[in-house]
Amino acid sequence: MNKEHVTPVASNSQTVTIRKISIKTLPNHKNKGEYWGCHQSKSRTLCIHERTVSRKKKKKKRKRHKDLDGAGGEEYPMDIWLLLASYIRPEDIVNFSLICKNAWTVTCTAAFWTRLYRRHYMLDASLPLRLRPESMEKLRCLRACVIRSLYHTYEPFAARISKNPAIPESTPSTLKNSKCLLFWCRRIVGNRQEPMWEFNFKSKKQSPRLKSKCMGRLQPPIQYEDVHTNPDQDCCLLQVTTLNFIFIPIVMGIFTLFTINVSTDMRHHRVRLMFQDPPVRGGWKLCCEQGVQIILDPAHSVRLFGGAPVFLM
Repeated sequence: MNKEHVTPVASNSQTVTIRKISIKTLPNHKNKGEYWGCHQSKSRTLCIHERTVSRKKKKKKRKRHKDLDGAGGEEYPMDIWLLLASYIRPEDIVNFSLICKNAWTVTCTAAFWTRLYRRHYMLDASLPLRLRPESMEKLRCLRACVIRSLYHTYEPFAARISKNPAIPESTPSTLKNSKCLLFWCRRIVGNRQEPMWEFNFKSKKQSPRLKSKCMGRLQPPIQYEDVHTNPDQDCCLLQVTTLNFIFIPIVMGIFTLFTINVSTDMRHHRVRLMFQDPPVRGGWKLCCEQGVQIILDPAHSVRLFGGAPVFLM
């Protein structure tokens, strides 16, 4: 180490400190070039050694990850997953199918949906003809029919329909640019002396054009395609109940306008629908004179169903 000597020196009223530093000489080499060359070679050797050590550590980490991935769990047979699926609630089916591939495959089978239907079926339930036990033996559209039957027999699902308000707080935008496929009306006999009328409009959303097949939805196995077939996929049902019968023409076109306003008597609501034959392109505004306009006034209730409960009646 370098040695340092401190000597105080008095000058008038101030004290000056003089430091003597002894510098250690370089090692006994023939010349300075030989010393610096030896030092650089040692530093290079250290850098190469550090690199090899870091590479070995990375290889060990990769091997550990591979071992963990290989021994992360065991693959159970389909029978075990099918047995576990008999204890799953209907609202937990999605979470159950996300556990692994075998669990998802079980939810695609006809046995899974048949057992789910029998578990929640009630003898006193008033089901449509297509949702009764004698009709559930068909494999085609089995999944969609079981889900619809749950809205009749399973209390949590039935409560979702009953909780829907008679008049929505804001006008839904789901029907915009959707295609009306079917229209029908029926008479409703209730507590009122005069019967009410129910107008139903079944529409289907225009499916977007996918640039690649990878962007599509997950497809079930080929042997279960009939079970997952659903002709009412992406369909909506607009249900408008009026206090009296209103004659309207049969419409089959694109929903371009759907508004809910206050009726002329200021006691009920007024529903206005506009239909257009050609499809509406983005950014092209239609004139009010084009298309077929339907006004339902006075309207007692306006409900919009989507997904499974499209055909509950």
